[in-house]
Amino acid sequence: MRPTHLTPLTPLAFLERAAGAFADKVGVVDGDTEIAYGEFAAEATRLARALQASGIRPGDRVAYLCPNVPELLLAHFAVPLAGGVLVAINTRLAGEEVRYICDHSGARLLVVDAELAATVAPVAAALQTVEDVVLTGDADLAATAYDELLDRGSDAPLAFAVDDEDATIAINYTSGTTGRPKGVEYTHRGAYLNALAEVVHSRHSADSVYLWTLPMFHCNGWCTPWGVTAVGGTHVCLRAVRPEVIWRLIDERGITHLNAAPTVLIGIANAAAAHRVERGLVVTTAGAPPSPTIIAQMTDLGARVVHVYGLTETYGPYTVSEEPVGATEAEPSQRARLLARQGVAMVSADPVRVVDDELRDVPRDGRTMGEVVMRGNNVMKGYFNDPDATAAAFRGGWFHSGDLGVWHPDGAVELRDRAKDIIISGGENISTIEVEQAIAQHPAVLECAVVGVPHETWGERPKAFVVLKDGHSPSAQELIGHVRGRLARFKAPDEVEFVTELPKTSTGKIQKFALRSRAAATPSG
Repeated sequence: MRPTHLTPLTPLAFLERAAGAFADKVGVVDGDTEIAYGEFAAEATRLARALQASGIRPGDRVAYLCPNVPELLLAHFAVPLAGGVLVAINTRLAGEEVRYICDHSGARLLVVDAELAATVAPVAAALQTVEDVVLTGDADLAATAYDELLDRGSDAPLAFAVDDEDATIAINYTSGTTGRPKGVEYTHRGAYLNALAEVVHSRHSADSVYLWTLPMFHCNGWCTPWGVTAVGGTHVCLRAVRPEVIWRLIDERGITHLNAAPTVLIGIANAAAAHRVERGLVVTTAGAPPSPTIIAQMTDLGARVVHVYGLTETYGPYTVSEEPVGATEAEPSQRARLLARQGVAMVSADPVRVVDDELRDVPRDGRTMGEVVMRGNNVMKGYFNDPDATAAAFRGGWFHSGDLGVWHPDGAVELRDRAKDIIISGGENISTIEVEQAIAQHPAVLECAVVGVPHETWGERPKAFVVLKDGHSPSAQELIGHVRGRLARFKAPDEVEFVTELPKTSTGKIQKFALRSRAAATPSG
């Protein structure tokens, strides 16, 4: 039994601390609007009370479909403060995908930003569990106004605490290797510890001015909503990632930190407004392995690049590329190559391993490949309502990433390939099976396979290989448009190559490695 003087860990405590220690300090910036931490905590309490008045009970899921706006940042505290579970949905998904996530999670309330109302409108009537759709701003959507929701609340205090640190604080949906997204459950304890690890490795402090270039829906913004708040840093909200706006805010707002996928860094580094930041800028990157080239480019612009690696199932970042002793004296290209490795476990995580099929460590020789596996406080609680997938993911007592890598003598892990057929495009996961299923729905398609091909901007993009039925001759653009009508646009292939047959094993399995080799000969971009 836990001694009574020990309190369960929860990131809610971070806002309580910020409201006390930094009550009058600007905690959130949205355009010309500035919100002090004392006011922000009061808003969280009022929203939490409003959710309770709307029928949200402990464990109920509350979904949000919003860009990086104060409302979503506030939800990271207000929803769990009300006892609920936050389900932050990818803003790039199609309406049917949003509907599936709401239905699967059993969300009772859905908050939608006005600019995304058109995504929800076609499926709003089909939502099975959502009892109230709330709209922030004005749009053509039958919904409750956000201010009306807030009016249901009160200023009656709530404890910024929980009874069970292993209770679920958020569910994040990821496509994984199947067509249907899986709900990854985060706990209060895991979110607390990962948030503090972000503070340590990205070197946040009360002087941090953090620009929201990373989507808050993505692994709860790598737990940064909680981490930056913990130390009283300032959040600068950003609705859309535009390099020219990012540079303006870096100069005008004195941005000290930002997180982004490598593709975003490419846009920042190659923008017309790009210039050296003399005061320093910490850039934390993940989502796809960054090239040594972009690390070197950002370093030349005065940024300190922190390279982390993880998955949705590990609260986002799990490892960090620690700079080896003496690396600062190395040639810039060599230093960038070392920093491009995925590194070692973060301070709050158990040691990462690279193992063979029997869960035995591979030699630390930088050559022998194995699967990257993890366990501990910063690995998910499990997949929501999916015990079979959870058991498969944790076979042998370790979470299987599906990523293949090598282990270097200094303990650093380096990815070499992905066992999963997942495509990482601009930091977003695309399931090849999901795309294949969409293509196969076209009446002219006999067979198809989708693989990732290198792309200069996005890292990877889907390419489809299609075998047509006799007598049919649709164009590549017709098939691409067909997919766009069923999935989010970013999941649709950029290229379609028509073939007479697909390479297969003797058992009929498509040999995707052969298709990747064929596609690599003519990379897109």
